[in-house]
Amino acid sequence: MAEPRPRVWVSQPLFDDIVGRLGEYFDVDATAEVTAWTPVQVAEKLRGVAGAVVTLNERIGPAEIAQAHGLRAVANVGVGYDNLDVEALHARGIVATNTPDVLTETTADLGFALLLAAARRITEGERWLREGRWRQWSFDTLLGHDVHGATLGILGMGRIGQAIARRGAHGFGMRVLYHNRSRLPAGIESNCRAAYVDFDTLLRESDHLVLVLPYSPQTRHVIDAAALAKMKPTATLTNVARGGLVDEDALADALAGGRLAAAALDVFEGEPRVNPRLLALRNIVLSPHVGSASHATRRAMAALAVDNLVAALGHGPRAGDPPTPIAAKATAKR
Repeated sequence: MAEPRPRVWVSQPLFDDIVGRLGEYFDVDATAEVTAWTPVQVAEKLRGVAGAVVTLNERIGPAEIAQAHGLRAVANVGVGYDNLDVEALHARGIVATNTPDVLTETTADLGFALLLAAARRITEGERWLREGRWRQWSFDTLLGHDVHGATLGILGMGRIGQAIARRGAHGFGMRVLYHNRSRLPAGIESNCRAAYVDFDTLLRESDHLVLVLPYSPQTRHVIDAAALAKMKPTATLTNVARGGLVDEDALADALAGGRLAAAALDVFEGEPRVNPRLLALRNIVLSPHVGSASHATRRAMAALAVDNLVAALGHGPRAGDPPTPIAAKATAKR
């Protein structure tokens, strides 16, 4: 009698043809509709499966894996993995993986688009037009701030930060400054035309500051009232990393009080809930966490997650060697 096949869970709808590849090796419990799983439901789903493909919506820590005695691998669809307690997973011998690289350029595109929209008041102008307030052309209508030739500041100079730096330096002739946990090799700095500075200098000199750093308890509200007070009142702030990096009430105060020109956020601390104070402001661009949301990139992310799970569970051409494992003591990367 044939051995029963391992069972795996896919927490959210992805792409049927890509998820279907799991069926070659496993019995698949694939979620058909977008679902807001509770922690208890996540724990129930993980109990009795050998592996799971999950998204940033599913938080997995000690409580969720306590009864998941057969769980051997969790493949996260995303480069950031602050939804996973990596140390708890590793302590149980559970492999954790993510999907870096494949979303770098697409997320950088979105980050730069948000920067441009904030600087040139694109969404504010569209609302003004749609509301029927455009009566005639005037010389001082919706004056924004230039991006070309301005100073681009990047907080967190990983893959996506470097991609944004290249867009600014090579495409818009920007002076690029960055701050990171550690300084980058000279070759990368040269390619990005970027100069390393301390945190306060970055805040003080940036005309357009972009956040692309990992989220952790140490970086929560790294942009708070004190940090915002050090920025130019003509500056913009763009966040495509994690919402918790920004004290949203302090940001609302700065925007409403004219102490910051504009902001653009793709991520929010309590998402999908958005701070109502932000919704009430006109000088902020808001998008619903769509940094990697292109057809090609989301397919590549799903495919890499599937490859990771197949390999982590001992199948396929890379059996036992998943392409992108998350190392122990890792910090959630962006």
